[in-house]
Amino acid sequence: MSSLVWIDIDADAPDGNLRELRRASGGGALMCAVVKSNAYGHGAREIVGLLPSADWFAVNSLEEGLELRGLGVGRPVLVLGHVPLDRLGEALGAGLRLTVYNRETVAALGRLVSPSRPARIHMKVETGTGRQGLPPEEAVSLAMAAAAVPGIEVEGLSTHFANIEDTLDHSYAQHQLEVFGRALGLLSEAGLNPPLVHAACTAAAILFPETRFGMIRAGIGLYGLWPSRETWVSAASCGNPVPALRPVLSWKTRIVQVKELPEGSYIGYGCTYRTTRRSVVGVLPVGYADGYDRALGNSAHVLVRGRRAPVLGRICMNLTMVDLTDMEPPALEEEVTLLGRSGEEEITAGTLAGWAGTIPYEIVSRISPVLPRRVVRGAAPEGVGGY
Repeated sequence: MSSLVWIDIDADAPDGNLRELRRASGGGALMCAVVKSNAYGHGAREIVGLLPSADWFAVNSLEEGLELRGLGVGRPVLVLGHVPLDRLGEALGAGLRLTVYNRETVAALGRLVSPSRPARIHMKVETGTGRQGLPPEEAVSLAMAAAAVPGIEVEGLSTHFANIEDTLDHSYAQHQLEVFGRALGLLSEAGLNPPLVHAACTAAAILFPETRFGMIRAGIGLYGLWPSRETWVSAASCGNPVPALRPVLSWKTRIVQVKELPEGSYIGYGCTYRTTRRSVVGVLPVGYADGYDRALGNSAHVLVRGRRAPVLGRICMNLTMVDLTDMEPPALEEEVTLLGRSGEEEITAGTLAGWAGTIPYEIVSRISPVLPRRVVRGAAPEGVGGY
């Protein structure tokens, strides 16, 4: 591998995680693999080919949906985000399912559909997240209006939970589920029963059987990461089956310089670190432009030969410096692990997130899409993904 910074993707982990989530959720619902945002930073091009057991795929944008079709994905693809009105024809031409919550979208689709080019839409219900969607009464009204248009099929009804991951108190999620249930009841009373009802993300699917309905949208768990420490604790204590998730991604780089600096030397921008002894410093060709968060400066560690090496000074746009003083100096271009396992040591997405003051989702999804992804066997360790 000649690249200086790259991603290893465990070839067996994505589908293994999906099968584990299916097992833990009882196996009665379809599994929709969420591969938006470049498959949460893992690489959509690489990941979709490693998911033979996925029933559906979900993306955020029209562009992502078209990319999947270009990769030869023939299974249903649901676009979770808004599709521009003037590009709805492209979505229909690619056979993409659409998430809908605007009357303008329904009206535009009515002008575009034909017997050979139907529109299959999923109405989004606002239950308390404050993002996309309509309150139950408005969602039902729009769904009925859409169903009355020849060529438009209301295939699904969906919602999303706001507070199911970061807490041990799930009363708000229960409230959202009740609001969603009201929408389902109103729709049924109006004589419309969409064949696909879906509300469960990874956390909901693991913790609450009543959220699974006909399809589960598997996002973060698909990549072997737990949504949060609280989700793992809840799962371990509630008596439900706990999926054995395996991290999919390892992030590697190489040392491009090893140098000695005398005591009292400043390292990096802003002079935020000063050596207190003669120090051996390694220079790594990775920085915040690659997604290695600037907040990791003076707080993170990397793994060199299975040992932790502290990050020194601020993270630069393209460079990071680490302390190699207490180990045998590595060779030029020796491998360094930023995220993953080396020997008996491991740095998880949860560990990096803790150092950076963020969440594992952001750590992986911000990894630069231009970095090469290499699909290998056994690239990531088994264990509690992310924590």
